[in-house]
Amino acid sequence: MRYGFIVSRGDPRTVAGLASEAEEAGWDGVFYWDGICIGQMETYDPWVVMAAMAMRTERVRLGAILTPPARRRPWKLARETATLDRLSGGRLVLPVGLGALDDGGFSKVGEPTDRKVRARLLDESLEILTGLWSGEPFSYEGEHYRLEEMTFLPPPVQRPRVPIWVVGAWPSEKSMQRALRYDGLLAYTIKGSVTPQDIREMRTYVEEHRPETSSFDIVWEGQTPGDDPERAASMVRPFAEAGATWWIESMWTPPNEPDDLRRRIEAGPPRVDDV
Repeated sequence: MRYGFIVSRGDPRTVAGLASEAEEAGWDGVFYWDGICIGQMETYDPWVVMAAMAMRTERVRLGAILTPPARRRPWKLARETATLDRLSGGRLVLPVGLGALDDGGFSKVGEPTDRKVRARLLDESLEILTGLWSGEPFSYEGEHYRLEEMTFLPPPVQRPRVPIWVVGAWPSEKSMQRALRYDGLLAYTIKGSVTPQDIREMRTYVEEHRPETSSFDIVWEGQTPGDDPERAASMVRPFAEAGATWWIESMWTPPNEPDDLRRRIEAGPPRVDDV
């Protein structure tokens, strides 16, 4: 089990500083979020923020939970991700999904909101990303995107690609199959809540349907108390035993001001093997 922390609040300098503190406190990954305009929330571009995070850290994985490629041009996203992977020395991971429609970056600017259209845009975008990341001549002809032959140089540090985590909505066959084509799944269920039994069933499905021998992550997020390590570990342990490989500590709702985040960061990950 590895442990990540989502820095959900703060200006870019503050977020970068918290990323450095998280690395010092023993977290394995530090994540931001990808939004354009959500209500009155202060919002910053994730690629600029993660560049600052990369410059203040040396070891932790970095990423934005999560990026919806349906509202980004895939060739621009390919250039941003390859650049950030180079800047960070090969520490980027790309979590992706359909995205939340409460973001004005969809409905208020004319981006498609239909679920099936966004799903197809996601599929095509991932095919384009992996093709451009190859560093080899690449062209593409799809329903929504067309690329004449291009060669993107330099490629990312990580080979064969930057790891991609895809939302897997259990037990949707189509959603799970999409995730299995890549490097990990962000656990979700059609009913909404996720239990350790759901994680166990997802892990079994992955083992039965993914022929590749390369590693595959199952990612789940939640919130644990920093002042009670035993209780924190007891909350995480069932998910670890069920097969989750990452626990992402996520403080999405108040109290989650930077000082609140800092206190939880400093308390350290809810490691199940420490208690």
